[in-house]
Amino acid sequence: MTLDLKNSQPKVPVLEARGLVKRYGRVTALDGADFELFPGEILAVIGDNGAGKSSLIRALSGALVPDEGEIRLEGQPVCFRTPLDAQAAGIETVYQSLALAPSLSIADNMFLGREIRRPGVLGSMFRMLDRRAMQRIAREKLTELGLMTVQSINQCVETLSGGQRQGVAVARAAAFGSRVVIMDEPTAALGVKESRRVLELILDVRRRGLAIVLISHNMPHVFEIADRIHIHRLGRRLTVIDPKAYSMSDAVAFMTGAKTPADAIAA
Repeated sequence: MTLDLKNSQPKVPVLEARGLVKRYGRVTALDGADFELFPGEILAVIGDNGAGKSSLIRALSGALVPDEGEIRLEGQPVCFRTPLDAQAAGIETVYQSLALAPSLSIADNMFLGREIRRPGVLGSMFRMLDRRAMQRIAREKLTELGLMTVQSINQCVETLSGGQRQGVAVARAAAFGSRVVIMDEPTAALGVKESRRVLELILDVRRRGLAIVLISHNMPHVFEIADRIHIHRLGRRLTVIDPKAYSMSDAVAFMTGAKTPADAIAA
């Protein structure tokens, strides 16, 4: 919790975690991990391989149930047993694999698992889909984010470029996420031009009022768009830094253990 200087009132995190612990036998993936995401911000989460950041994000998105600790959403304790629980609470995740069905259309992928059924008996009894409504909404969501380069909302995802596929995944998350969007390595394996478009999409999503968690190894991208940087090391949060006050070299040194920040959490 921080103090909002404009209102002189405590600013409640939209999503936070306290003391998360997750063990796999003798391996401790999370060792009392803390986390705070404030409304309308882009929080980057960085850490060396094996630091536990993936386990942290999986716990926040409902893909993992921690052994100990507490997760709060807008100040209220929550317990996510599955990713569907997190989605129902307004938390959407864009995975590195994108979780898209290549052989399905853009519209079908946008509503995968959340299909709109036709009104009346046709939808309730015969379970017929309202494809026109899904196509219209999908086109609106893509247009809102400036994704106008696709030829048709009905074209298969496998015909899209890597950047366009990432755009579809981001648009889907923005369409259904009412509180938080988590993005796991959104620019991985993309070219310079496509990476730039994805970064613009992330900023567009933030301008719509959503808080964003960005997991990335790309330091230039992190320092360009993040408001704060959460550095994870040895299963817990080491510190949170302001990208304007530290360099990329400092961040790398912190997450590898070459340097220790003054406000590092004592082991």
